[in-house]
Amino acid sequence: MGVTERYRDSWEGYWRETSDAPGEAIWDSDPSLTAEPHCDILLPHADLSLPVADLGCGNGTQTRYLATRFPRAVGVDLSHAAIEHARRADTEKVAEFEQLSLVDHEAVRALSERVGDTHVYMRAVIHQSEPQDRPAVAGSVATLLGERGRAFVVELTSGSKALLQRAAADPGGPPAKLRRVFDHGLKPAGAADDEVPRLLGEAGLRIIDSGDTTLPQTEYLADGTRMDLPARWFVLSPA
Repeated sequence: MGVTERYRDSWEGYWRETSDAPGEAIWDSDPSLTAEPHCDILLPHADLSLPVADLGCGNGTQTRYLATRFPRAVGVDLSHAAIEHARRADTEKVAEFEQLSLVDHEAVRALSERVGDTHVYMRAVIHQSEPQDRPAVAGSVATLLGERGRAFVVELTSGSKALLQRAAADPGGPPAKLRRVFDHGLKPAGAADDEVPRLLGEAGLRIIDSGDTTLPQTEYLADGTRMDLPARWFVLSPA
């Protein structure tokens, strides 16, 4: 059982119509605002001899940063077009990229067998997965950790949904980068606040630490302020 054709096509269409220009994707923030502070939270819990897998890597901006903090970084994404972006951007070949669906249990298991126990970085994937696929996404995190890995998972909260709805209702319409997300049928901030920790627990993961944060976007609201979406992060270990 895999993702629906509609969901896969939405992501392929989005990434095919996205240029290689940094920041064109609304979530393509500089790592100094995302992966860098996230690593500062994860690394005290992590065995630094292990690799890291960036789940839902998109065009690989964060994966390339992760490659500076871990001995090996592997970025995976559902979209073939996203992986093509990531490989083109990685001119120094510091990371590895492959197309993979987190709902495909056999493909995830095969990745785990190739890389061994690995840390996981997952930024804003569960919240926009289709509801029936969210347990499998959480399960993939557990599979990849094995016995020694640790995960940093950050997901948008209901506060983000409210902010996005306000932006969409602006008299001038949503900002251009957000409009592209909606035009492709993508639905950010779809998971309830209590759903994410529940799914992670049911997948066999233990929450070591958690906290509130925001995920800075590359888009701005009508009043000129940057769109910083409310989120919650979790550091996880195998239960």
